[in-house]
Amino acid sequence: MNDEQKIINKFSVLAEKNNIINPEFYLKYDVKKGLRNQDGTGVIVGLTEIGEVHGYKFIDGKKTPDDGILRYRQIDVKDLVEGFQEDNRFGFEEICYLLLFGELPTKNQIDVFCELLGKYRILPEGFTEDMVLKSPSIDVMNKLARSILALYSYDKNPDDLTISNIVRQSIELIARFPTLIAYGYQAKIHYYDGESLFIHWPKKELSTAENILYLIRPDNKYTKTEAKLLDLALVLHAEHGGGNNSTFTTRVVSSTGSDTYSAISSGVGSLRGPKHGGANLKVVAMLEEIKSNISDWLDDQEIKNYLKKIINKQAFDKTGLIYGMGHAIYTLSDPRAEILKQKALELAIEKGRIDEYNLYCKVEELSKIVYEESKGSKVLCSNVDLYSGFVYNMLNIPLELYTPLFAVARISGWCAHRIEELVSVQKIIRPAYQNIITGKEYISINKR
Repeated sequence: MNDEQKIINKFSVLAEKNNIINPEFYLKYDVKKGLRNQDGTGVIVGLTEIGEVHGYKFIDGKKTPDDGILRYRQIDVKDLVEGFQEDNRFGFEEICYLLLFGELPTKNQIDVFCELLGKYRILPEGFTEDMVLKSPSIDVMNKLARSILALYSYDKNPDDLTISNIVRQSIELIARFPTLIAYGYQAKIHYYDGESLFIHWPKKELSTAENILYLIRPDNKYTKTEAKLLDLALVLHAEHGGGNNSTFTTRVVSSTGSDTYSAISSGVGSLRGPKHGGANLKVVAMLEEIKSNISDWLDDQEIKNYLKKIINKQAFDKTGLIYGMGHAIYTLSDPRAEILKQKALELAIEKGRIDEYNLYCKVEELSKIVYEESKGSKVLCSNVDLYSGFVYNMLNIPLELYTPLFAVARISGWCAHRIEELVSVQKIIRPAYQNIITGKEYISINKR
């Protein structure tokens, strides 16, 4: 350990010691840690018409578990998925239109919208070389955030807050996110992993899901089944109400009057965290550990015993969390997980990975029992992260792109909420913090 690190370590001790707040004060001052009420519900801090997340109801003033419902602009996501899948077409672009503009598009409107997306997918001249390849990052989410901020410099009108300009910026960003994450990934594996560099031009005529697969694969090849399943995953991750951390972050920054690139990059920074968008990576890592530590994937008791080790902080990352289980709002079910679970089954059969799929199902089923036996919790459902990582793995999508794919989907919701914040609220978000220490006298430096 060098001298500089020793000094930093000493400073770190001070930083930690002088930032401990007695947990009793949160109760004394009735402070909602994490903006959560005592019953786990979120503190209401705003109004929205964009997305609704329903997972419980109140009966006689008591929070009561209920079937999960997710609505985009008041339309059930299950109905939306059924609608575009019955027509055998891609749905993500339609969902982006719905979230941004508040109504389902006509055939002509979606064609015009998709034409715009296709036009904007190509990055500005010189951007790939100067902003992506010359400054690669080991983390694609970090590269994405930096690239978004860099796009500010390529915008001839970056600070104009008229809705017309923000709509233009929103469509450009929705279109460019797949290209940004694909190029960021290619730069990462080339400069950090020593692999060949493949930079493909996006195709205007392809959907968002198709372009992603086309751009990340050296041979550009993908099947229609793969593209349709990735499209579904994007639809299910596109929006989740104004209270999720990354959307709220976007609205907080937007409320200051800041530019679109600053607001959206802040959402990316939030989503990067393992407690938010990075959770599907935790699920995959957890399942890999379970696979390597149990001898019989069909033995319920052996699986239960290992899940107990996880919940008792004796295995995996020792946090006591079974990733992919439980949710801040959903109680009885997560509609996204239900939809993705069915599609995961179809793909697992096609890929010959039904044993792995059954193991995921057993983890889902037995986790509920383990939680009840260990913590007395009788209500616990799987969330979308339990199956999304498995789906991405079956699609041969690299781990480095799991969370960036979440961002590709959620950019539509972020932009919709930014527009709603600027149109309807027009007031800076400024909550209060209670100071809990009395004043101190200044001591001159010679007497300290």
